[in-house]
Amino acid sequence: MDHGKCKNIASILKILAHPQRLFILCTLMDTEKSVSEIESLCGASQSVVSQHLTRMRLEKIVDSRKSGNFVYYWISEPDVMKLIVFLKAQFCHE
Repeated sequence: MDHGKCKNIASILKILAHPQRLFILCTLMDTEKSVSEIESLCGASQSVVSQHLTRMRLEKIVDSRKSGNFVYYWISEPDVMKLIVFLKAQFCHE
């Protein structure tokens, strides 16, 4: 594994290390969601959710589309999706 790849993986792990961002990614596992849907599920303010989504979009972990007055987000990085699925299976026994 080269230095560049390690740097990329470390960046992704930094994103996942924040509980709110990890929770947001878990809410996006099954389907895209609007900011207001994510806000409702996370119990966080719109500005906090938007800040986290913006950071993850800049890191190319999530992507978005606008439809009318709503912006919808989804996990755009397949390896991050695999990691979230793995983490949920290992640690989120519901």
